[in-house]
Amino acid sequence: MAEGRTAVAELRRDVTVWGSYMWGFADVGADTFVALGLVFAFSEGAAPLAFLLAGTVYILVGLAYTELASAYPVAGGGQYFALRGLGDFWSLIAGSALVLDYTLCTALFAYFAMTYFSHFVPELAEATIALGPFAHVRIGLALATLLLIAFLAWLNVRGMRQASLLNELIGVLIILVETLIIAMGLIFAWRPELLAAQWSETFANFHPRQFLYGASLAIISFVGLESISQAAQETRRPATIVPRTSIALVFTVFLFAVSLSVLTLGTVRWEVFLDERNVGRSVALVAGHLPWIGRVAEDVTAALAVLVLMLSSNSGVMSVSRVAFSMSRYEAISSWFEHVHPRYRTPARTIIVFSSIAALQVVLASLTESAIDTLANMYAFGATLGYTLVLISLIRLRFTDPYTPRPYRVPFNIPMRRPGATIYVPVLGIIGLVGITTVLVIVLFTHEIAAVAGPSWVLLCFGYYAWYRRRRGLPIFRSVPRDWEREQMEVLEAAEEYDLLEQYRIALAERDRWRKRLAYEAELPQE
Repeated sequence: MAEGRTAVAELRRDVTVWGSYMWGFADVGADTFVALGLVFAFSEGAAPLAFLLAGTVYILVGLAYTELASAYPVAGGGQYFALRGLGDFWSLIAGSALVLDYTLCTALFAYFAMTYFSHFVPELAEATIALGPFAHVRIGLALATLLLIAFLAWLNVRGMRQASLLNELIGVLIILVETLIIAMGLIFAWRPELLAAQWSETFANFHPRQFLYGASLAIISFVGLESISQAAQETRRPATIVPRTSIALVFTVFLFAVSLSVLTLGTVRWEVFLDERNVGRSVALVAGHLPWIGRVAEDVTAALAVLVLMLSSNSGVMSVSRVAFSMSRYEAISSWFEHVHPRYRTPARTIIVFSSIAALQVVLASLTESAIDTLANMYAFGATLGYTLVLISLIRLRFTDPYTPRPYRVPFNIPMRRPGATIYVPVLGIIGLVGITTVLVIVLFTHEIAAVAGPSWVLLCFGYYAWYRRRRGLPIFRSVPRDWEREQMEVLEAAEEYDLLEQYRIALAERDRWRKRLAYEAELPQE
């Protein structure tokens, strides 16, 4: 950390292994409730293929996050990884993308929660008013969403443990219900002839642009893994817990997403999702087609969807506050955001500020023709930009910091021996980088709102960053010198990962011996 910064209070390590898993499942578990109808509306009968392709990239990104979060268990996630691997400027770009994504996560999932809630209170969705040129503003859903965001901000200010308990209680119910829907649906309601017919019809009149748009929306399931890394600094024994929870989450989500999309294509006609009301309750609609218990299953699924979407929005509030906390600590934004509440030990200021930004996003999106599509459109941009930089950081850190112990390493590596260390070139990391970069390009070419508003947000954040750094006399495009080795030791000690700390010290000592030997040999007279 640069000189001149005062010591700050640390975040409390209060998240268990189940809590860590549920922070991730909070986002990705809710993804099926949000993305299912959206992906079908654009990718049509090819939606399962869209989920499969997005899921493949998702697995590669998930493996990268597993390695980085267990090696560097610090609040900030992708922003911190970019700081360590690429430097201050690129850390700002990653941080701005993730802040955008998490505020949108808070806004989008809170809005969807109220959309599912309107299944029981139809008047909520039907309440509209005219505001000047905006003829059909869904005032009922907008106001309900704003109230939910305010409640979640209060919950997170109160403390991480309370928020984590909420995740754990609701998450187990969601896993059971999704498993029941998929199992009963495939056994009793699924019709393979309907799937084959819709598949054939779609590819007979295939629309590549629409398919790619849908596939890019399916990619939003990435955010759950980012949430685990955000909570790593508050997780007990992260080197042990994070790899377990991340790997379990990667494959749980992949199976749920692909299975539910296959079930949907063989149960209902994809055209039903052209109606935005059905997009807002897609999983409940599928549950309603279960034999014998369809009506009850639809109501129960809608009720649990409200809970899991609220849980996911809650995860967005937590994660954006941790990104901002990290950006403040490493001098990308004002130290005012670094403040930890003296009683609750939470970054209360960042929670309030960025929850307010999420509320503003809800207001602005409600003025457009489709608030759901507008929020989802922007959501994909932030995710793909942030995760592109994370994968670049993974590859570069293998070269610049081979000494940090990695409790988990992305498989399939090419070892390269150099004095004092062995570098493992990550083959899957390179493949994942190609995949996520391709998705980012697709987003910019197919998402009209994201192509303009996304880069504009990043430029706005850079403008603030440049002003703040110049005001403090810090470089804008260069990095502030930091003692990363000392900080890594402090991080491992704070996490009580004493075995890894000893491994790290041994690796550094071996490196120093090589450096001294090379320096000695260089000083020897040449014959």
